[in-house]
Order: sequence, then C-alpha cells, then structure tokens
Amino acid sequence: MMSLSPLTIHKAAQESSKDTSSLPRRRSSHRKVSDRPLSAQVLVRMTPDRPTSEALSPRLPHHTHRLSNGHYNGLRSAQTDGNGSHAPCNSANTSRAPSPQNLLDLVEIERKLREAKAERERLLKEREERQRLLAEQHRQKEQKSVKTHTNTSELEPLAEERLQMNSPHRTPEQGVPLSLTANFDLRAHVESLGHNVAGCMGVNLSPRRCGGFLTKRGGRVKTWRRRWFIFDLDHQRLAYYTELDEKKLKGVIYFQAIEEVYYDHLRTASTSPRPSLTFCVKTYERLFFLVAHSAEAMRIWMDVIVTATDEHSRY
Repeated sequence: MMSLSPLTIHKAAQESSKDTSSLPRRRSSHRKVSDRPLSAQVLVRMTPDRPTSEALSPRLPHHTHRLSNGHYNGLRSAQTDGNGSHAPCNSANTSRAPSPQNLLDLVEIERKLREAKAERERLLKEREERQRLLAEQHRQKEQKSVKTHTNTSELEPLAEERLQMNSPHRTPEQGVPLSLTANFDLRAHVESLGHNVAGCMGVNLSPRRCGGFLTKRGGRVKTWRRRWFIFDLDHQRLAYYTELDEKKLKGVIYFQAIEEVYYDHLRTASTSPRPSLTFCVKTYERLFFLVAHSAEAMRIWMDVIVTATDEHSRY
C-alpha cells in the first residue's frame, strides 16, 4: 500500500473543494426556522403536506381588548379557515353590534335633550309674559298720570276762585307791616278795631304816634320801673324814657326786631305788680314784659305795637 504524505492529502482536499464549489448550489428543501414569532402580514398558507414547518411555526394568540362601548379594538393575529389554515385579520370580521346598554344610554340622552328643550321653551314663554305684563303696567301708569295731570289743571282755577271767595278782604300790600304802608293812619286804624281812644285816659294817640306810661321789667336786674313809651311811625321805633319830657332815653326797640306781641296768659312774669294787665313784646334779642294801667289801655297798646309786625297778614 502506498503511503501518502500530508502535503498530498491537503492538496487533494483542496481540489475536491474546488470541484464542489464549481457545481451549482442547490436550495435546501427545508427553510430556516426563526425563533422570533411571525406577524400577521407575513403569514402564508401552510399546506398539510408540510407538517414540519407548521409544527415549527407557533400560532399567534387572538389578542383582543374590549372597550367601554362594547367593541373590540385588538386585531386578531390570524383567523383559521375550515382547513386549519391562518388568514390575515380583517376589521370587518372583528366589528360587533352595539350592546343593549349602549342603546339604553342613547335613549336616556335623547330623553334629557327633549326635556331641556321643553324647559327652555317654557322659560322663554315666562319671560315674554313678564315683559308683556310690565309693559301693560307702565302703560296704565302713564295713562293715570296723564289723567291726574289733566284733572289737576282743571281743578286749579276752581281752587283759586274758591280761595278768593272765602278769603277775607286784605290790604293790597300783604306781608308788609301796616306801619310801612303809604298814608297809614294809626289812630283811625285803632278806632276801626273798636277801641274808645278818646275815653281812654293815659294814652295819647295821633295818626303817626302813640305815647303813654307803661311799667317795664328790667333786663339784668329784674325790677319793675315806670317808663314813658313813644311809638313813632316816622322813626320806625318804640323808645322809652325816664320821664314825660323825653330828655333821658333809656332804650329803643326797632320795628324790624319785633317778632310778636301777645298777652301773658301763662303768668310768666310771676313778680308782675298787676299780672292781669301784663303783656309781652318779643324781639330777636329779648322778651319785654310791660304792664298797662288799665285793660283798655293794654288792648290799645297791643294793637298799636302789632302794626309794626307782619302778624296782621298771618291770619
């Protein structure tokens, strides 16, 4: 037997590998199986005559997820036909009809919508009715105000005529003291009031002046003193002196300061020598208490002094 050297064996192996590489490569009848799972888009129909590849490729599970509305959003990995083969998933095959609960929810929503519309229409009608009532009330008030204004304008002339008929005859210059009226005669005015000027002793009355003795209470010292009073229309004042000669003037009361003249019926001057013949002359600054020597003289003096005020126009 011939022994071959290692070099010869190596060369022979190289030549055999070159011969085999020059031949055309033949595809293997078996495909390489991958451990990675196949997707639904690359699955192919597997026939029963190849059980090995079908056994090697595992089936994909049907992954589905149910939504709140009752539908399934998960895609099935594959669908099996009658022959046991797998087909790609179709959305038309996975769609389902709405559940009864969804139908009840829709009916409830439609009912609430109808109720809301009816309530809105009711509120609109109520608002229109309120607006109509307010407009009607406003129109009635306007009509009443027009009628009232018309009646008032018609009654005003009648009221004025009645007042003129019922009011007593007054002097043309109302609101003005009698002492300021033109050609005022003081004596004639007092006599027109019913006083017996000629028979009253102690009162000297002329058309422009009135003089006489009156007892006056002091201002600071509450003593009673007998003074000679002169009511003078020309000088518009009521002055009083110590004596009849009118040399020593003790005080002056101007007509503008006199507010009112009244009888002291409350007996305010408790220390008066003759309370029943005491009367008051009120001014802005002071209250004078005067006492006449007789009741007739007191009434004459009160009617004389009151002509300096506007009291005659108040009644």
